[in-house]
Amino acid sequence: MNVEDKELLEKVSDTKDFQSMAYNIRKDGKAVERKITEDVSIVNKEDGSGIDIYIKESAKNAFVYIPVLLTKSGLEDVVYNDFHIGKNAQAIIMAGCAIRNNANKNSRHQGIHRFYLEEDSKVKYIEKHYGEGHGSGHKVLDPITELYLGKNSTMDMDTVQIKGVDSTVRMTKAVLEEKATLTISEKIMTAEEQYAKTEFEVDLKGKDSSAHVTSRSVATEHSHQLFISRLNGYNQCYGHVECDAILKDEGTVQAIPEVNAQHIDARLIHEATIGKIAGEQLTKLMTLGLTEAQAEEQIINGFLK
Repeated sequence: MNVEDKELLEKVSDTKDFQSMAYNIRKDGKAVERKITEDVSIVNKEDGSGIDIYIKESAKNAFVYIPVLLTKSGLEDVVYNDFHIGKNAQAIIMAGCAIRNNANKNSRHQGIHRFYLEEDSKVKYIEKHYGEGHGSGHKVLDPITELYLGKNSTMDMDTVQIKGVDSTVRMTKAVLEEKATLTISEKIMTAEEQYAKTEFEVDLKGKDSSAHVTSRSVATEHSHQLFISRLNGYNQCYGHVECDAILKDEGTVQAIPEVNAQHIDARLIHEATIGKIAGEQLTKLMTLGLTEAQAEEQIINGFLK
């Protein structure tokens, strides 16, 4: 990687010191750097379509870093990454994709990530998406995430779309077994003519399984966002989806909830709030000496923090 690549990588990284952890860095459709550790193995798929990541049983604080860079205009990159989390293991996994497109062809990355959590395992998953470039070609990110949570396992998923992504379709599907817990926090900001669609489908199959999905988004200028969620309760369980959105300029947001209770003790809740920045919030900050634009920026940054 050159200096520009490293600067682009920092846009989707929560750490600069990744040399001590297991990692696989992918650039323009190929792995360019890799390291494994005692607790983490990374193996190429036989058909070359991606990698398998294995976190051994009872591993404590295993760290995995798997970012992707796209720097060639017109590239269509699809990769399959499967994560196998051993029984009673604890892991932090950091992913994300940054696209730089300085030409007129569309660049697209689709990461298909599948997580298999065995009994009593715990995973913190962090994913960031970012786009930049002065070309007319679009930056497109279409991630698919599949989660299979075994008995008493825990998954904490934090996804952020920072800026610069022209189009994204984000699909997340989850199946939870007995006493499994899933928490998802999604943050998205769109501007100009950008489009973002996110779709969640959670199957609460096991007794006392639970899921909490929170989506916070800001749609500005002429951008549009579509949020779809489906909660399916097949046992004594709890599911909660919360969608909060701020509109600015001509931005639009559509939220479509669906709850499907197939058991008398399935408790499913959906909440959605969409609106502009409250006038009293702006007024309060402007009395402190901020301009209206500065006050709006501070409110938005705090909302997406």
